[in-house]
Amino acid sequence: MAAKLVYWFEEGGEEHRQILGGKGAGLAEMTRIELPVPPGFTVTTEACKVYYQSGNKLPDSLKSDIEAFIKGLEGKTGKNFGGTRNPLLVSVRSGAPVSMPGMMDTILNLGLNDQSVKGLCEATQDLRFSYDCYRRFIQMFGNVVLGIPHNEFERVLSQLKKDEGGGQDYEVSAQGLKSLVESYKGIIRDKAGIEFPHDPYEQLFMAVSAVFESWNNERAIIYRKINKIPDDLGTAVNIQTMVFGNMGPDSGTGVMFTRDPSTGERVLYGEYLINAQGEDVVAGLRTPRPISEVDEDLPGMFEQLAKVARLLEDHYKDMQDIEFTIERGKLHILQTRTGKRTAQAALEIARAMVHEGRISKETAVMRISPEEVARLLHRAVDPKVTVEALAQGLPASPGAATGKVVFHTGTAEALGEKGEKIILVRPETAPDDMPGIVHAQGILTSRGGMTCHAAIVARGMGKPAVVGCDALRIDLEGNKAVINGTELEEGDVISIDGGTGRVYLGEIPLVEPIMGESFREVLGWADELRKLGVKANADTPEDARKAREFGAEGIGLCRTEHMFMGHDRMSAVQEMILADTEEARKKALDVLLPMQEEDFYGILKAMRGYPVTIRLLDPPLHEFLPNIEELLRTLSDMRAKGAPASEISRVEELLRKARGLQEMNPMLGMRGCRLGIVYPEIYEMQARAIFQATARLIKEGIADVFPEVMIPLVGEARELEILRERVTDVAVQVQTEQQVEFPVVVGTMIEIPRACVTADEIAEHAQFFSFGTNDLTQTTFGYSRDDAEAKFLHKYLGEKVLKDNPFAVLDTKGVGKLVETAVRLGRATRPDLVIGICGEHGGEPASIEFFHQAGLDYVSCSPYRVPVARLAAAQAALRNK
Repeated sequence: MAAKLVYWFEEGGEEHRQILGGKGAGLAEMTRIELPVPPGFTVTTEACKVYYQSGNKLPDSLKSDIEAFIKGLEGKTGKNFGGTRNPLLVSVRSGAPVSMPGMMDTILNLGLNDQSVKGLCEATQDLRFSYDCYRRFIQMFGNVVLGIPHNEFERVLSQLKKDEGGGQDYEVSAQGLKSLVESYKGIIRDKAGIEFPHDPYEQLFMAVSAVFESWNNERAIIYRKINKIPDDLGTAVNIQTMVFGNMGPDSGTGVMFTRDPSTGERVLYGEYLINAQGEDVVAGLRTPRPISEVDEDLPGMFEQLAKVARLLEDHYKDMQDIEFTIERGKLHILQTRTGKRTAQAALEIARAMVHEGRISKETAVMRISPEEVARLLHRAVDPKVTVEALAQGLPASPGAATGKVVFHTGTAEALGEKGEKIILVRPETAPDDMPGIVHAQGILTSRGGMTCHAAIVARGMGKPAVVGCDALRIDLEGNKAVINGTELEEGDVISIDGGTGRVYLGEIPLVEPIMGESFREVLGWADELRKLGVKANADTPEDARKAREFGAEGIGLCRTEHMFMGHDRMSAVQEMILADTEEARKKALDVLLPMQEEDFYGILKAMRGYPVTIRLLDPPLHEFLPNIEELLRTLSDMRAKGAPASEISRVEELLRKARGLQEMNPMLGMRGCRLGIVYPEIYEMQARAIFQATARLIKEGIADVFPEVMIPLVGEARELEILRERVTDVAVQVQTEQQVEFPVVVGTMIEIPRACVTADEIAEHAQFFSFGTNDLTQTTFGYSRDDAEAKFLHKYLGEKVLKDNPFAVLDTKGVGKLVETAVRLGRATRPDLVIGICGEHGGEPASIEFFHQAGLDYVSCSPYRVPVARLAAAQAALRNK
């Protein structure tokens, strides 16, 4: 039996979200609880898949189903589709199973033609309203179905408004709108090469096809890629009886949220427009009024809206984003969905709903996206700044950003790909601007309200946005703007504060974020639920303090090579490398020893009470020397300028040594533990610095310091056996010299495949394993990360050779199996073996879930990813009970 492809609203519900899409499921659910929803039906996501399987065509059987449901809709409403008396008009809207606001297409007023518009006029006794609906339909049909750019129609409308001396769309006369309809049909004839279709069923089938096609438009594909939404879900199509907010002063349309989507405050929040249709609000073409003022235009309407908001929030137990239309004083609800919100609001809403008794702590933790937590760690304008703002707009999405002014999406995309910081400045944004928005640091628009496209998309992406900046006048053709008398050209630098709506000329100081009460409370619940420990990768005391502030339970990776890069110690490092004898090398190391000791002293002190895992020197020595080409240029310049012979001799020696250290494949060459075995004095110096710093702290009364020494790049058990013995010998020497006791913990970084498959042997000499998943991924795939990402990974991802960049998201099929093997073998030898991961994957939510499943003890990531890891670890525990 063929699958059912079309459902009445009253047939479905939230449990059918995968086939009805989010919008269809919401309409069905609202119909079920008897809210005033205009009748309609949903063509399912399965029908979308059938459409693509049929060569991007609607099968005749699906057309027949849609026709039958339209006949049923005629029966429900008492109207005729395309009829000349009291015509039935419908909206056609997309609706994917996962919310993708603004990414796909909508068409309103479908069913109008030269005959039915007269029927609409007769039924409503309103000529202007009828032709306003007709011109809107032709414009949307031309843009969405036929691909004619929106501005082709807007140019004609703007000229008409100018000719009639009016400023707003609603001020255009009825006769003007009639002439506009003919002009719009002419645009379709010229640009699409066809006549505007008058058969309402032809209109409907073309519109349904266009919505299905919009599933694979550029902006939808980009949105899915950013938000990791599968490409095979498809979109549903909702066909619903039209209600009209543009029937006069007793009609209107709007969007409301049951709580403030920026702060999470429990207030009815939203905007409306009188005598308008829905796209007027979200498109930002007119600046709407706040919902709190609706009673000034429609007395008693605020309480009706508040009642609906309470009912829907109680039903869904989450903040709702609700679209409504008021037709001649009667309220109609067109959509509800879980509201997009800022990270700050997400945490506050989750916390508040637990305290209100609506949801459990577990639900609250699962409701927060780990990436939302990351977005909360946004920079803000330094409160000490006394610079006067250039202009004030609406604070649409929090955070602050500085960048070069760019007016066009293509330019924004090109500059962003080069790594330049830009602010996208537009009259308003549209879904087609997505590529530019992705690459922008922030968004500034001259029009629009708090629920316009720019505001919604920016909040969802965690980017700062200021919208509705009335003082901003933009000349897109001239690539310039004027804001309160100040002229801005493309490339000029501005700063925006999405939390206050202020716009500043030039670059202003920004400050790093701090965690609020909701942040701490919700993450505290996450800590109660998670099994994985969370540590941080930190190389300085400042990093360590920041890690503690964000909730890290230790340092999982302290990279000592970063400590060698300072200007005050580079000469000593180079002397060590240039040394031809052990004695000369030790002399240089003696200079470095107190510097390293101070480094470790500061980090251990900052992390007192927690373990600090210190990786001994890992990279090849040539990284501490100037490159050969640079040395040759320096030498040539010195000889030309007659530099002293002793200085020339030293550079010649550096060049000789650099050539001697040069390797065909340095990442697989003389580095890591190999360096420690060939030059034992290097690792011995580092071990002494670690243990002397430990002894100092203990003598100062700070006894709760726990250094752990990590040997990198071990692939053979004997390597670790030798180096562990040497580290332990140094520890005993320091204990004897300083007359103090401290535990000596030595482990290894597991980062090459051989270490994984011989982990049982390596575990005989290791008290802990820490997976270095960056190098383990390189050596498993046989990829050089830098070369792969520069040369071919983008193609592999585009062609779906790989689902994800394996350096960003752990490859569970390959690298993951090696991790599981090492865990199993290591613990078979040493059941109390502590196992963690300190690669970049330690802060990536999907990878964290794998590490939970694999039985690791902790993850370690950058300090700013620690809150993300805490939440992701809790969600992994809840999902894998």
